[in-house]
Amino acid sequence: MVVDEAVADAGRAALEFDGARAWLEEARRHPMEPLAAEVWVTDPAFEHVLLVKHRVRGWVPPGGKAEPGETPRTAAARELLEETGLQAELLAEPAAVAVRAYRSDWSATLGLSYAAIVDPQVPLVAEPGQPAAWFGLDEEWQSVFPEDRDRIRAHARRLAAAPAARAR
Repeated sequence: MVVDEAVADAGRAALEFDGARAWLEEARRHPMEPLAAEVWVTDPAFEHVLLVKHRVRGWVPPGGKAEPGETPRTAAARELLEETGLQAELLAEPAAVAVRAYRSDWSATLGLSYAAIVDPQVPLVAEPGQPAAWFGLDEEWQSVFPEDRDRIRAHARRLAAAPAARAR
């Protein structure tokens, strides 16, 4: 079941924000809003992150909502392909789990962040009107989720310091 896979990945996520695991346990008792999934793509040197420019949210990791019957991991891989043209293997351990509202008129929902390591020389094929670009992890980028910069940086530092964490 999709929710069971989301719960399992949330439990295995390297980082937790916003009390996401407790929120998820409570949310399971009610009809659940769509799950969100994204991919934190870094280069092998852990110096850059791949972002897409959303028309409202600014520069954000590639991602979106899981379709009915689709697991968050599958949704993340699909969104990465749709938004950047990259077909990358996601790392076994999810990067993070968080709770946020993606629009002001939407209720908060669970977001699972997965990770992938990709050579920045691989050509990108962005969706029309939503460019994709590599940013240095030390750079600032405009986003409605400014906390993501520190979260992604912390995860990249964690991966760089623990090569075993990159095991697929």
